[in-house]
Amino acid sequence: MKHGFVKAAAATPDIRVADVRYNQEKICEMIQEASDCHAKILVFPELCVTGYTCGDLFHQQVLLADSKEALLKIVEFTKDKDMLVFIGMPLSVDGKLYNVAAALNKGEILGFTTKTFLPNYGEFYEMRQFTPGPKRARYILFEGKYVPFGPQLLFQCAQMDSLVVSAEICEDLWSPAPPSIGAALEGATVIVNLSASDETVGKDIYRRELVQGQSARLIAGYIYANAGDGESTTDLVFGGHNMIAENGMVLKEAKRFQNDVIYTEIDIQRLLSERRRNTTFQAPEERSLEMIQFGLALEKTELTRSFPTQPFVPGDDRMRGERCEEILTIQAMGLKKRLAHTQAKTAVVGISGGLDSTLALLVTARAFDLLGRSRKEILAVTMPCFGTTDRTYRNACQMAVKLGVNLREVPIDHAVRIHFQDIGHDSQDHSVTYENSQARERTQVLMDIANKDGGMVVGTGDLSELALGWATYNGDHMSMYGVNASVPKTLVRHLVKHAADTADDAELKEVLYDVLDTPVSPELLPPKEGNIAQRTEDLVGPYELHDFFLYYLLRFGYEPEKIDRLARQAFDGKYDSQVIQKWLEAFCRRFFSQQFKRSCMPDGPKVGTVALSPRGDWRMPSDACAVGWLENFKKNEAR
Repeated sequence: MKHGFVKAAAATPDIRVADVRYNQEKICEMIQEASDCHAKILVFPELCVTGYTCGDLFHQQVLLADSKEALLKIVEFTKDKDMLVFIGMPLSVDGKLYNVAAALNKGEILGFTTKTFLPNYGEFYEMRQFTPGPKRARYILFEGKYVPFGPQLLFQCAQMDSLVVSAEICEDLWSPAPPSIGAALEGATVIVNLSASDETVGKDIYRRELVQGQSARLIAGYIYANAGDGESTTDLVFGGHNMIAENGMVLKEAKRFQNDVIYTEIDIQRLLSERRRNTTFQAPEERSLEMIQFGLALEKTELTRSFPTQPFVPGDDRMRGERCEEILTIQAMGLKKRLAHTQAKTAVVGISGGLDSTLALLVTARAFDLLGRSRKEILAVTMPCFGTTDRTYRNACQMAVKLGVNLREVPIDHAVRIHFQDIGHDSQDHSVTYENSQARERTQVLMDIANKDGGMVVGTGDLSELALGWATYNGDHMSMYGVNASVPKTLVRHLVKHAADTADDAELKEVLYDVLDTPVSPELLPPKEGNIAQRTEDLVGPYELHDFFLYYLLRFGYEPEKIDRLARQAFDGKYDSQVIQKWLEAFCRRFFSQQFKRSCMPDGPKVGTVALSPRGDWRMPSDACAVGWLENFKKNEAR
């Protein structure tokens, strides 16, 4: 449960209809298995103690008595199990029969959650045997103890108060107003569903969409346990379609028609972060639901779920292609509007033969196409200087030609040397002044050309560079519109690759692929034997690591200790722990110290959920201290 991770399980036991003792044994076997796997929340299907398909046998006293006896034995079995268990069963109360979810914890019955919506259509006729649950929870006497009984009961972990669990039963989810809505608004972070949903053609797709949608709408974890093999097949077949979802994403899904247990970890901290950000997620002024405490031992949860190394980039090929196309369109539409509004005669793009300027030029070409204007009105400017290599120069020029834009070359080495004389800088001193003078000279050239030609400068810097402050203040840091401002470096690469993959011109395709193969570099230091001497990732660290850190720091507000843990899991076998720690500490330091550059960054379109615009997503003082984040990191380092 460290860092907010809670191991959850959804289990479908191999039952026999109306053979309660057999079912009890199978349920206990699965409880033992889940306990051995350190699951903290375990959910069984609807009416699994008896079987959902008992029909009118539910009116038989023998079945009800056996069911109650089985529950008590299961409760006893959980006495030494460190978990919260939900069991589906029939329960007779005040002469009425209810379909309930019994919540068990360490040998105690915490409460009985009642089913609110009973299906009585098609193949279902539950109202023949059962009564809908009461509108409000109350206490009933069960085996000499008063136990909460009713809908939307909330079960809160005493050792982790953010873990609040509530149950609903099958049809409750399919209704227009699922009970889980009220439970989530009053604090439930995990919803469990004990279900008996039969299989018909295509129903699994709709079921999955329901679970995904409800977990997204409630910003909650959702554990769905479905009845399976063992139920009567007189008219129906049940597939054991178990799922565990988190905020719209299915983390784990069982293969249908195989009675099984699925496990994964729900990130409660991530859910709370989302809820805090979402101002439409508003708790009622007065709480009305019953809150029942339970206990779990705090321990470090072993992570079995995977974390993508590139969280900004979809893993699926088809989805990645669609996402790239969408992002390129968003970027181009943003620039299109700005060009039209300013009545710019031209767009000026500084091109280096690197990834960022390549993407900016591709976006600018697309924007002019959308405007119905000739690409010849785009001015691509290459400004070779001390660090420019033949390879990047050649790629920049050929790309401009193949895209059909106007190419201009403005060598800046002479101007920079004069500037060195003006400020008294030795040209053999390759310090930061040597580098930044070139970056600022290039920006001055672009700005003045834009003024001269009645145009605007299109910025090339990306989100990763903004996060790290890897830009020269008032140099490449500045433009009139930054089309890449919310695109991280790992995504820039995929956008350029998408453009290469879909290019009709073979020569343009070849150039773009070579750009992708070129090391990332500002090219501000003289080449060594004709090759790039200055590799950005040798200086600031691998961009894939920094983008990983950036995503989890900004998107969910995770502490460095947790980000470090996730990075070790994601990059296991590629980077060792010392490398990850080194660059994570560097990221935290740079992210805080370089905010002043982001505080005055140019306008640019937001393309994803993580952005650093000081006018929109990220409003941070330029002199905020990183002490707390670095101390958190060092605590983890000490362990």
